[in-house]
Amino acid sequence: MEVLKTLEVQGRRVLIGVGDITEEAVDAIVNAANSRLQHGGGVARAIVKKGGAIIQEESNRIGYVPVGQVAVTRAGQLPARYVIHAVGPRWGEGNEEEKLRSAVWNALQKAEELGLQSIALPAISMGIFGFPKELGTRILLETVVDFLKTRARSLQEVRLIDISRSTAEHYLRAAKALGWAL
Repeated sequence: MEVLKTLEVQGRRVLIGVGDITEEAVDAIVNAANSRLQHGGGVARAIVKKGGAIIQEESNRIGYVPVGQVAVTRAGQLPARYVIHAVGPRWGEGNEEEKLRSAVWNALQKAEELGLQSIALPAISMGIFGFPKELGTRILLETVVDFLKTRARSLQEVRLIDISRSTAEHYLRAAKALGWAL
């Protein structure tokens, strides 16, 4: 990951950068999943393609996950230990902002439950689900910062990563709007 900015939140780090989430050597990566956990497109497809069939097989056993909730599988051949599948909202389905906050919060909470120290998150719902990037990156960053301030115990590092530099730049603008000097 090419780190564009590191933010400190009560002794914990939030890294904003550009890169391939499937290459992140962290305890868990987050998959931007659909409720059926069928990983046929976007980030989900890349994760299964690189991690192997075990990710889809375990997802099939889990079955359905409601929007805003998460499920966990092993990471197969990925450098991460786990994949946390966070089901974000599709833009236009209603209550999208709260559903995105819930998906991000629950992914971070699951990392805490597993005692993990590091996690990488993609721009959940901001690809094929159509969530506007300016709003989505702000919500995602705010939720991560709030979680680190109020709930984090084991979690020490959160990476906000996207293959697209323009998405990373949206995170940088969101960080500036939240008061971080860039």
